[in-house]
Order: sequence, then structure tokens, then C-alpha cells
Amino acid sequence: MKIVVTGASGNIGTALLRALNGHDVIGVARHRPDTTAAAYSSARWVQQDVGANDAWETLTEVFDGADAVVHLAWAIHPRADDPAMRRTNVAGSANVLRAAADAGVEHIVCASSVAAYTPAARWREVDEDWPCGGLAESAYSAGKAAFETQLDDFCRRYPDIGVARIRPCGVVQPDAAAEFSGWLLSPLAPPLPLGGDWLPVPLWPGLRMQVVHSDDVAQAIRAILDRRATGAFNLAGEPVLKSRDLAKLAGGLRIPVPLKLLTTLAWPSWRLGLQPLHPSWLRLADRASLVDTRRAREELGWRPRHDPAATITDLLAAIRAGRHGDSRPLDPPRDRIRFGRPSHQDQSAG
Repeated sequence: MKIVVTGASGNIGTALLRALNGHDVIGVARHRPDTTAAAYSSARWVQQDVGANDAWETLTEVFDGADAVVHLAWAIHPRADDPAMRRTNVAGSANVLRAAADAGVEHIVCASSVAAYTPAARWREVDEDWPCGGLAESAYSAGKAAFETQLDDFCRRYPDIGVARIRPCGVVQPDAAAEFSGWLLSPLAPPLPLGGDWLPVPLWPGLRMQVVHSDDVAQAIRAILDRRATGAFNLAGEPVLKSRDLAKLAGGLRIPVPLKLLTTLAWPSWRLGLQPLHPSWLRLADRASLVDTRRAREELGWRPRHDPAATITDLLAAIRAGRHGDSRPLDPPRDRIRFGRPSHQDQSAG
């Protein structure tokens, strides 16, 4: 098949390129990756910002003759000097969907998220029929919920186009170590013995998290493409990781700290540019719904091959080793401290 992938140089996109070996793949990215690297050498590349004013025309040409489009481009936690989230996520997605329809593409696969769901009871695992109302105070969650509505409108307008959407939990891989390090760790912090035996880890009671390896998400997308599947599919590894599990993986010593206190401390340190993590991410981590993956298992034959704890361990080892990928998202510029200015964009909704 001829498959066009937007956001092909990112975390999931890189894994998907590995999974689509044998297909004719065109990667679309704002920054061209190192095309000599194995993950990117098998694709043809178009350098295009999907949120740009001229994107629709270019994308329509690129999508012409494609059997499928996989839309992964999304500004998750952009730096302050990156294009605005709304431009990339709202205008960019509109450009991709319009171009796919105008080019006559018959199958579209889009990356949504478990963050799109209305928060459920803490330990309830929701299926794909759970409402997508998002979390009001999180820009990422609200953006994914709005994207779900955008896709619903598109499906009503173009009923002959098959649309699938994946809703993964936290998606990680060692190749994305530099990306996650830039999102989570302050440049002012000394090197941390992540994965050691004594590092104190402040976490709040009741934290629970689902994690899935990027390669497992890529295999689900490939199964969707192979089967021309439509509809929504939750993707998550098993088992669910609890607060004590995460602390043991990260440093061994959990320090119980109330979420409200952590959030209170995160606000001024983010605003002053001392650390990159916007406090709304803590709130989302606490409230994001757990998901049931039965539909993906039954309809796609999907089984995650990677254990969540091992996936986190490998990621932390890669961060500790200073591992970098071969694309701009996976090898981001080194953050510079600009006192009084946040390093990353505001993640508050509204």
C-alpha cells in the first residue's frame, strides 16, 4: 500500500515506520529527520508543517493516490518558541482531513488518546463507548476531546471514508528518551540516578498509570491498515502501574506527597522557567481514565508484547545514558534557562 504518515518523525511515527516495512511510505514532518538512519531511510519525505497556511494544498498533492493516511502530527508539550498548539492541533488536523477527502483517500487512521475520555471512577477501565469530554483544566485533554468531535463531524460529512482512531495511554520507548527528558527534567537539576535504589520520588497516593510501548502501538496501527478497520481502539499495556511501582522503577524510595502540594509547587517553578512540566500534566495523570483494550484484542488480534514495567525501566536507562533519537522530536534542542519565562507553552485549557 501507499501510506502517508503525518508526524512520521515523532515517537509513534518512528515506531510505525519500523512496522510498515514493505509498504510505500511517505513521511510528512515539520523537520526532515536523518534519512540515513534506519527508521527513516525506508520512507520518502515531505517537509511540511501541517498547521501552515499553505498546508492543505501541499497535503492534497501528497495524499493523491494514497491507500491510507495515518495522522499522528500533534503538539503534545511544545516549547515556548514552537508553533502554537492550537495552530498545529486544530488547524493542522483540519488541513489533514480536508486534504484527505479532496484527494480521495478511502482510509484514515488518527491518533487520539485516553486523555480524550471524560474522567471515570479511579479504578474503572472504560471501553470505547465511554464519552469523550476530556478534562477541562488540561489543554492536551481538551484538545483531544475536541479532535474526537472533529472526527465525528468528518465521519458524518464523508460517510464513505473509513476512519479509525486509536486511543493509547502513555506511549514510550527508549528512542524517545531525550524528548521525555526535556518534558520532565529541569536543566538546572544535577544528573539523577534514575532507576537507582535510593533516589527519593515524590508521588501522591492513589496515582495509577497505564503505559504502552511505541512498537506495540505501531503494530496496532498496522493491523488497522491491513484489515481496513474503522472505529475506535483503546491501546494499553498490562498491568496497571501503581504509585509504589512507579517509585520503585524510578528510584526505589517513594515519598508520599499530596497532589495539591505538588501542583502548588509546580506552578511557580514552571512560570519562572525553572522546570518544564506544566502542573496540568499532574492533574491529568491523576484523573485520566484507565482503559479496557478488549476491542483491539478481539477485532485486530492485537497483543502488547512489551511489559509496562520493563518499558519504563528501558526508558529511564536511556534517559540516564543521554540517549538521543535521529529526528527533531526525538533529539530536541537543549533547553536554555530564561529566568522568568516558561520553557514550554501553557497547558491550561481555554
